[in-house]
Parts: sequence; structure tokens; C-alpha cells
Amino acid sequence: MTQTQKILVTGATGTVGRQVVAELLARGHAVRALTRDPAKAGLLAEVEVVGGDLTEPDSLIPALEGVTGLHLITFGGPYFAPLETGPRILEAARAAGVRRVTVLHGGGPSPLEDAVRADDGVDWTVVMPVEFMANALQWAEGVVASDEVREPFVSRLSAMVHEGDIGAVAAVALTEEGHGGQEYVVTGPEVLTVGDKVAAIAAARGRAVSLVELTEEEAVAQWRAAGHPDEVIGFLLEVYGNTPEVGRTVVDTVEKITGRPARSFAQWAEEHADAFMAGGAAGPA
Repeated sequence: MTQTQKILVTGATGTVGRQVVAELLARGHAVRALTRDPAKAGLLAEVEVVGGDLTEPDSLIPALEGVTGLHLITFGGPYFAPLETGPRILEAARAAGVRRVTVLHGGGPSPLEDAVRADDGVDWTVVMPVEFMANALQWAEGVVASDEVREPFVSRLSAMVHEGDIGAVAAVALTEEGHGGQEYVVTGPEVLTVGDKVAAIAAARGRAVSLVELTEEEAVAQWRAAGHPDEVIGFLLEVYGNTPEVGRTVVDTVEKITGRPARSFAQWAEEHADAFMAGGAAGPA
């Protein structure tokens, strides 16, 4: 039987952070969740919620007391800026006796991730997921309103991953030996087009969904209307129009690390079917 450990999870109210918390609890571990606003955390009663801010490393010192593992994200503060506080956070973690650290890769270079990789005082693991299945929730409003998804580059390929599987890989790395100094690319079990995803959502909700392919210009106009800044729009055009090989290649990380197969998009769609029906809740689980 695995010995119970206490893990500090930062970013615990985010799409992946909630899944890290849930997986740790399911495995019988104690969880302490760090958030800037504990009153709004909305986490399970079993979770010890504490206040703190990754942009102010000294605020983590009380939260680190008695924990063996630390899950980190690479951005913080009210504006989600890249964190420059990695060295101080890791110093405090080592002083508290933390043995294992995971960091959720943010999609590009990060000062915090660089600090983690350079630290030889803890067993660190970088968790590198490809596209989240939860991203499909952005279609929920259009599906509910008009039974359609409007997207460009509909033939693009994605090995998108269930956010619960990202959380599971992180939970194993935080509580078991043998994952120090590793970087784990995490994908789903199949490569999908946009049409494949739309078909799965239609099957889950029991009602047809039309796929409307947008031109690049129409997509840019739609994203601007949604309030996306130019740098985000540029990123979307690049990643959708020229998806990197890593984002469209299935790897077996989930099964190797957790001992069970990665969950399919069809499973995810079944779990979130209500979000795509009138009266449903279109937020992440």
C-alpha cells in the first residue's frame, strides 16, 4: 500500500490543477491547495485550501510545511505573467523538505521551468501535455445556440489529451519514485481532426452538429470579436495552420506512467455532454 503523503498543488483551481487534486485524493494522499483567493476556490471538503501567491515566494513558506511534493505552474498573479520567482520558490521548497516537484509546461520557454530543470536538490518532472480536450468547451455556446461549430483549418490533426490524464501523470510523479529528471509528453490515444471531435460531441449529446469551415480571415475576425489579443491570434494561426509534430503524434506516456490507457475524446464528450445542450453548464469539470 502506498504511504499517504501530503502534496501542495499550486494552480489548483485551474483546468489541470483540479485534476491533479482529484487524482491525488483518489490515490489516498492529502492535498493542500494554494490559491490567491481561498474563499472562491470551490474545491472538495477534503482539500486543505490555503492562501498564497507564486509571485510572492515567501507567502508559500507556511503552505510548504509538512509537504513532500509540490506541483507548480509557470505563470502567476492576476495577469498570469510568466513567473520569475522559481529560484526562491525552490529554495523554500528544499528548506521545507520537499522531495519531488512537478511543473506543468506552459507551451513555451519559461523562467520557472528553467529554474526547476536546473535544480539538483529535488526530483523534478516536467509534464508536457498537448492540446487539452477541455479546449472543446469553447464550442459549447455555438453548439447550444445553433447546433454548429465554426472553425478554420478543419483538417488539422491533434493528439489531444484528457485533462484528467494530465493530472494522473502529475500525481504519480509527485508520489512515486523513478520520475526525477524526466520530461513527459502527454497525449490522448488517437489523432483527431476537427470533424472527428464534432462528430464525437454530436454522438454524446444525441443531436447533430454542423461543422462550418472558416477562412483564415473569417477566423481572425471571430477571434477578435471574442476579445483575443493579436499575439494570441497569431499563435492560433500558427498552431492550427501548422501543428507541430509533437501535437499530432500519439505517445503512450499515460499508460506507461499510470498503468491504464489514456482516455478518448469520445469519453470526454460523454462526460461533458450537458455543456453542449440547452441548460447545460459549459465550464471545465
